[in-house]
Amino acid sequence: MLLLLLLLLSFTDDGQAEHVIGQRNNGSCVCEVNLSKWSFPAVKYEAVLQQVQSCEGSLNNLQEQVNLSNQRLPQIQALVNNVTARLEPYQYLHYQGLYTSLSLRRLGQELSQLETDVGAIHSQYNNPQTQKLSKEVGKLRKDVDRMTTSDTINMKTVREKLRYLKNSAESCKSIPKDFRGQDRHCLKGLIKNISDPTTTKISPYGKSYISGSWGRQAQMDSEGQRSSFWVQPLLSDHVRGNTLRVYQTYEDFMASTNHRDYTFASSYTHADAIEGPSAVLYGEALYYHCYRSADICRFDLNTNSVKRVTLPGTGVGFNNKFPYCYYDCRANSDVDVEADETGLWAIYATVGNHGNLVVSRLVWDSEANTLNVTQTWETRLFKKAVSNAFMVCGVLYASRYVDEYHEEVFYAFDTATGKEDNSLILPLEKVAKGVASLSYNPTNKEIYMYNDAYLLAYQAHF
Repeated sequence: MLLLLLLLLSFTDDGQAEHVIGQRNNGSCVCEVNLSKWSFPAVKYEAVLQQVQSCEGSLNNLQEQVNLSNQRLPQIQALVNNVTARLEPYQYLHYQGLYTSLSLRRLGQELSQLETDVGAIHSQYNNPQTQKLSKEVGKLRKDVDRMTTSDTINMKTVREKLRYLKNSAESCKSIPKDFRGQDRHCLKGLIKNISDPTTTKISPYGKSYISGSWGRQAQMDSEGQRSSFWVQPLLSDHVRGNTLRVYQTYEDFMASTNHRDYTFASSYTHADAIEGPSAVLYGEALYYHCYRSADICRFDLNTNSVKRVTLPGTGVGFNNKFPYCYYDCRANSDVDVEADETGLWAIYATVGNHGNLVVSRLVWDSEANTLNVTQTWETRLFKKAVSNAFMVCGVLYASRYVDEYHEEVFYAFDTATGKEDNSLILPLEKVAKGVASLSYNPTNKEIYMYNDAYLLAYQAHF
């Protein structure tokens, strides 16, 4: 029998090829094959099936997590946007480096200017007050000189002392000690009480114009417009305006009749347009914050001409940098123009004063036909912690939000002494939540509020 080796290829369950020997028998090939090696791998199949099912379960869980993330992602994004929007008003603290140490060089420059001013004041008046001021400035100079070689003196303390001395120098410069004597009620000190609204009226422009200012002509010795009332609405996005409406009498104002409209700029974005709810009709002119600038504008009602002056300070806030805020920010209320018994004022904030309120006195020189800033005081009250402010008898008053129907005057800064009082509790009743402007009129000792299109008037008591 002829033996014939045949190579049969088969595959075992482990995937390996197997060699099988066969014999030829009657023309056929006969071989023995172990079929047990070719049995179906049920155990391993079940193991693989479990792995596949496990992978499907993991994939389903992963898919659920992805779907859940897709659902939560908009919520998380909305939360991030909300937090970002809330932090945005305070970003200037980072961008402007307000938390960095004050440069000694800059401090020395400010002190040198103060020494010059105090020296000139002392030479002119030479009284005990100016002598005391000169000694305090000399002591501060020694402290600053020591700071160049030692860190034992706190920079903030020196900066605050410099602010106090600068305010004292401003008070001595041109305001006489008896400047309050021109009005007896000013001699009584701070406001003691504010009445409930004595006038309540909707703006003649309608409820949709929620921002602006209004009042009575504020110059006591004005020949023209003596008893006129005026309304200055912000017509463009509650931020800008270019018109003024004047009523000759209180009766005309209440009836919204017999008015005269003035246009002091050709458009809302003209350089002479008004920005923010801040204006006062004083004599024959409207004083207001000029559009997108650190300037105060004066519009003459007789000649239709505009004069302007730039406010002093490092980094004067405008274009919604330092608006009135407290509970709810009033857009672009960076610069506030006010009037009282002593004249005209500008209330604003600067980067140099860390966003705190600054008060500058304005004077119109009719002979030179120029608007000037004569004095400036720096306070320690953060402007964004205030809902509004006004001036009375040379004293700055600031208010804050209490609830939808109440404000409260809580702070006073006296430009004559540099002293402040943050313990006042003078309630102001209102009709709506927002306060666009708050101003005082020395002719009748009334306070005027532009309250989200409602025009309210209060009587101040001393």
